[in-house]
Amino acid sequence: MKLPRTPSFRLDGRRALVTGASRGIGLAGAAALAEAGAEVTMVARGADALREAADAIHAAGGAARALSLDLSDVAAAEQAIEAAGPFDILFNNAGANRARPMLDITCEDFDHVMEVNVRAAYFVAKAVAKGMIAAGRGGSIIHTSSQMGHVGGIDRTVYAASKHALEGLTKAMAIELGPHNIRVNTIAPTFIRTPLTEATFANPERMAWIMGKIKLGRVGELEDVMGAVVFLAGAASAMITGTSLLIDGGWTAG
Repeated sequence: MKLPRTPSFRLDGRRALVTGASRGIGLAGAAALAEAGAEVTMVARGADALREAADAIHAAGGAARALSLDLSDVAAAEQAIEAAGPFDILFNNAGANRARPMLDITCEDFDHVMEVNVRAAYFVAKAVAKGMIAAGRGGSIIHTSSQMGHVGGIDRTVYAASKHALEGLTKAMAIELGPHNIRVNTIAPTFIRTPLTEATFANPERMAWIMGKIKLGRVGELEDVMGAVVFLAGAASAMITGTSLLIDGGWTAG
């Protein structure tokens, strides 16, 4: 009897683009993809932090290069992505939040979050998908969504709206790009321990709310996200598209 073989989780020979890659979830995803064998192009605005992050991946034995971009400049970003590509993997991670009560949100707050979380994500994905189609190799696009793309949360009306939009974008992209063998999915983490979340964790009221929702009894760590990114990037998830991988410790289970 010939047994089926588990698809490889290796990404050797693949080229990946990671946005928001200089810190937090983006850096963790870039490190995970590089560890799995991908050549990673790391995108962020801050050139010094980005170069330091790429150097750290090199020092760990991975292949990475820095590409400093302001993704709000769509024309410049599309041109740079086209010149650097084509890519087999996109980890579309750049994001923003203004954690404020609904009644305190300004137009500037709203526009900033939507520009980064929806507009920039859309046009980065469009640019990478065009390169994937031209190369004819298929590919995997992974958006960083959130558990707030599936539920609501305190002080997160605009953030939740942007992540719900990203979930809808993902489903529609999966339909259009499926014929090109391009898969489109999201990861949807709970609160992950990064420098950006430390202020929230330092608030006892907010921390009590968080711990009351996460059934596993702890907040997420960067390592909790890394395996999911590698899984969705490669052959092990070859039949998965148009869906969201919740990394929420049971928050959305009820």
